Amino acid sequence: MARLNLLEETRFEKLPVSVFDNPKTASLNVAQRIANLIREKQEKKQKAVLGLATGATPIAVYAELVRLHKEENLSFNNVITFNLDEYYPMQPDAAQSYVTFMKEHLFDHIDIPKENINIPDGTLSLEAIPAFCLDYERKIGEHGGLDIQILGIGRTGHIGFNEPGSAPNSGTRLVTLDDLTRRDAARDFGGKSFVPAKAITMGIGTIFKAREIILMAWNQKKASIIKKAVEGEISSEVPATYLQLSDHVEFILDKDAASLLTRFDTPWLVKDCVWEDKLIRKAVIWLANTLKKPILKLTEDDYNNHGMAQLAIERGPVYNINIHIFNKLQHTITGWPGGKPNADDSQRPERAEPAKKRVVIFSPHPDDDVISMGGTFIRLVDQEHDVHVAYQTSGNTAVWDDDALRFVEFSIDFAEKMGLDQKELENIYQNMRSFIAKKLPNQVDTPEIQSVKGLIRKGEAIAGARYCGLEDDHIHFMALPFYETGKNKKNPVTDLDIELTIELLQKVKPEQIFAAGDFEDPHGTHIVCFHIILEAMNRLRKTEEWAKDCWLWLYRGAWQEFDTHEIEMAVPLSPQELLKKKYAIFKHQSQKDRAVFPGDDSREFWERAEDRNRETAKAYDDLGLAEYEAMEAFVRWKF
Repeated sequence: MARLNLLEETRFEKLPVSVFDNPKTASLNVAQRIANLIREKQEKKQKAVLGLATGATPIAVYAELVRLHKEENLSFNNVITFNLDEYYPMQPDAAQSYVTFMKEHLFDHIDIPKENINIPDGTLSLEAIPAFCLDYERKIGEHGGLDIQILGIGRTGHIGFNEPGSAPNSGTRLVTLDDLTRRDAARDFGGKSFVPAKAITMGIGTIFKAREIILMAWNQKKASIIKKAVEGEISSEVPATYLQLSDHVEFILDKDAASLLTRFDTPWLVKDCVWEDKLIRKAVIWLANTLKKPILKLTEDDYNNHGMAQLAIERGPVYNINIHIFNKLQHTITGWPGGKPNADDSQRPERAEPAKKRVVIFSPHPDDDVISMGGTFIRLVDQEHDVHVAYQTSGNTAVWDDDALRFVEFSIDFAEKMGLDQKELENIYQNMRSFIAKKLPNQVDTPEIQSVKGLIRKGEAIAGARYCGLEDDHIHFMALPFYETGKNKKNPVTDLDIELTIELLQKVKPEQIFAAGDFEDPHGTHIVCFHIILEAMNRLRKTEEWAKDCWLWLYRGAWQEFDTHEIEMAVPLSPQELLKKKYAIFKHQSQKDRAVFPGDDSREFWERAEDRNRETAKAYDDLGLAEYEAMEAFVRWKF
């Protein structure tokens, strides 16, 4: 019976999928399977032939293999590896090369013979590539084929660098990279213009010959492409769908990457559910959006015809369900994000007391505060709460070189006009110009350039916070050490990052915290900053009473928005308030017109914020609630 139930739950899935609680657990599982293969082959005195992938996804797998080698004597003497791909052209010692990646994460830490390592050569002449690719295929065949092929998946659906349009029988070859793939790689290269346009990759046909294929994917960013690969029709537009044709494939996912699969996203379509309030809210909103009807107009037939008959029977009549969910949504809307004084707060998102709250708005980068919650920021100040803003990082890597020069040029001219000594400043300026003229992609800036860029963003952040109504002593610059490397790759978080956060929180003792929950930030800074806040609060809650009564609200906006069913506080903005928010964002001039790292959204940050806020308001309006110009959305973090 359990097997039949599982088959019913997964009936939309066209290949085997295993879902783990988190990437670490999943990675340990994959690493153990590889280790078991290596040991089995060793017992038979055979070679284990591995197809390996690069990128963020397999890093934890490689880390566990290194641990197994160092602590449990797993030998790689009998292992032969073939990497999936390499950028072209690419020098093997370049920071972005997959040779460098594999050495850093695996090969330099295990006992694999160097002659057993095979990675596509990014230094070949164009004329030499066809022969190299044929030889790569021949070598795989000579070793009996791949025992296990490890794969990640790109947001285009590529496996290896087999981009949309790739043939299912393709072999190792030179390919042109999709624009989205190059945009995703832009941060590693210091800008999309520096990302190679081509790559050498194993073909889909080559991958298919492996005796076992494991595709891994982590986090919400991969959820939409995973749904297409697992549940969609086979199409060259999503090359990973070709894996549906293999009898030897398994997708290994964490919960976030699997979240849009039918059994998790809309489980009522494939099984009976335990109808808790959160699931009812999600299902009713889904039904209303699917049918393009306000919630209060949904009928029993609507429920029955869309997999929700069980809900109608158990919790009906359906009109009562509709009213219940409508009221729940209505109660999320508030013009008082700090709580409404002298009001019944039993149905409000925030507490009425204390009437004037101490508030800390944490901003990972110097502009996230106004981009994501500028309207609420201004509202909190206008309603006379004691608001502080804390900029967690300098954001200095996201400033253009020519802006840095322009500000120093201004300083030189200012020094001359005021009769100040400018010789030392001119020397610094000339050194900056010389460095920038020869600067390599992703090269770390000199300390002087880092300082100038940081000061540019600091000045903009002060201007934005002042515009929102803050005094300077309520504006805090934390410069958390994990970020201040000058590189796109940041240091691991240490106790110092957490201690600096604890120090600020102890100084303010807030009743309310706002923090970025926008974990799709392509730089990864948002989620790191959030975990620092969380660890600081968890420590404080053990010893300090004020921390136990502090509420933490998450905001989004720069990179994504909360789904309607997730929203717990929606702050409506008038047209004038939305305009004022836009002006606050405009204070961040270095991020205007053209951001250094815009992600794959070509809109300016103010446009993204404005559009998302209007979309949130429209989502409420479509469900039959009051029509507002715009809304900022929040979810409360439960400690």
